[in-house]
Amino acid sequence: MNKNINVVMMGLGYIGLPTAALIAGKGIKVLGVDIKKETVDIINQGKIHIVEPDLEGLVNYTVTNGFLKADTKPSKGDVFLIAVPTPFLDGFKPDLSYVESATTMIAPFLEKGTTVILESPSPIGTTEKMAEWIFSVRQELKGHIYIAYCPERVLPGKILFELENNERAIGGLDQASSDKAAAFYSLFVKGNLHKTNSRTAEMCKLVENSYRDANIAFANELSMICDKAGINVWELITLANKHPRVNILTPGPGVGGHCIAVDPWFIVHDFPDESKIIRASREVNNHKPEWVIEKVTKAASNFSAKMKREPIIACMGLTFKPDIDDLRESPSLEITENLIRSNFNVIAVEPNIEKSKSINLVGYEDAIEKADILLFLVAHKVFKAIDLDSLKGKVVVDVCGIFNK
Repeated sequence: MNKNINVVMMGLGYIGLPTAALIAGKGIKVLGVDIKKETVDIINQGKIHIVEPDLEGLVNYTVTNGFLKADTKPSKGDVFLIAVPTPFLDGFKPDLSYVESATTMIAPFLEKGTTVILESPSPIGTTEKMAEWIFSVRQELKGHIYIAYCPERVLPGKILFELENNERAIGGLDQASSDKAAAFYSLFVKGNLHKTNSRTAEMCKLVENSYRDANIAFANELSMICDKAGINVWELITLANKHPRVNILTPGPGVGGHCIAVDPWFIVHDFPDESKIIRASREVNNHKPEWVIEKVTKAASNFSAKMKREPIIACMGLTFKPDIDDLRESPSLEITENLIRSNFNVIAVEPNIEKSKSINLVGYEDAIEKADILLFLVAHKVFKAIDLDSLKGKVVVDVCGIFNK
C-alpha cells in the first residue's frame, strides 16, 4: 500500500485526532470526522481542543499543508478508521451505539477494495457485528472489502510517540483483511505489527487493561490496609520493590480513563462466572473514591469540632492522571463532585483545564491560601513543586503520593 490514498478517521477525540494527525504528517490525505461542529472548526483552524504535547504543532502543519481537514460528515476514502467512545450502560452492559452510528455513517461511502478498521476498545465480536451492520445495507460489498480490528496502546502525554513506536495487534475478519490492515499501518507505525484474528485482537486490548487494573487494585487495596495499620504505604512499597521480582504500582484515588476503568467490564459482562479476579479488581478500584471521601469527611469533622466552623476543602487535581486534561471516568472528579453534593465548601485546582461549569476552579496558590484542608488527588508536576512550608497550619490529605516522604 502506498501513501497515495485517502483516509477517513471517524472520531476526533483523544485517540482519533492524534492518529489522524500522525497519518497526515506522513503526507497522506486524511479527512477527520466528528459530530461536534465546534471540534471540526477548531481543527480546521490548525488548533486543537485537547491537551497533548506536540499535537497542536503537528495539527497546524498538516492542516496548513492540506493533508488534514475536518468535517461533520464522511466522504469516500480508501481506508476508514473508527475511533469513537465505547462506554457502558447500567449494569456495565457495553454501549456500542457510537460504533454502530459511525459504521452506519460510512456505509454509503464504501466501495469494493475499501479497508475498514475499528480501533475503539470493544467487546469480543464487535468487529463481526460491524461487518453485519455494513452488509445489512450494502450486501453487494460482502467479500469485496477488508475489515479488521486494531486497538491503540498509548499513554496520554506521550500519545504521538507511542502511536508511532508501539507494537500493534491487528486482527482481520480473514487473512486478507489482516494483511491489508497491516500494510496500511506500516505506512506510519515503526513498531512491529502482529497479525491475528479479530476476536483475539479485541480480547488482547481488554486483557491488557484488565491486567493493569488488577495491578493498580493491589496497590490501592494495600494503601487502605496500611492506613488502617498505621503504616506508611509509600515507604512500604519502596522497600518491597527492592525485591528483584516485585514491582508494586503507586496507589491513587481510584482508576480513571476510558480504557482501564471500562474495558475489564466488557470481559466481566460476557464471562461473569469466569472473571472473578477481574471483577474483584474493578470493585476494589471503584471503592477507592468512597474510601477517600470517608477520609476527607473525617478530617472535616475533626476540623469542625476543633475550630467551631466548617472547613474549606481544596481538591487538588481533577483529571484521571497527571499533566493531562482528560476527565473521562476520573475518580478525582467523582470525589470532588461527591463532596460538593454533600454540601462541603469545596474549591478545586486543575491546571490543565481553563474552566468548569459545575466546579469552582482556582489557582493552586489561591487554594493553598484559602483552604483549610488540601486534598491532593492528582500528582501534577506543579503540585510536586509546592513548598512544604506553605502548607503549615493546613490539614493535608495526600492520596497520590506527592508528599510521600
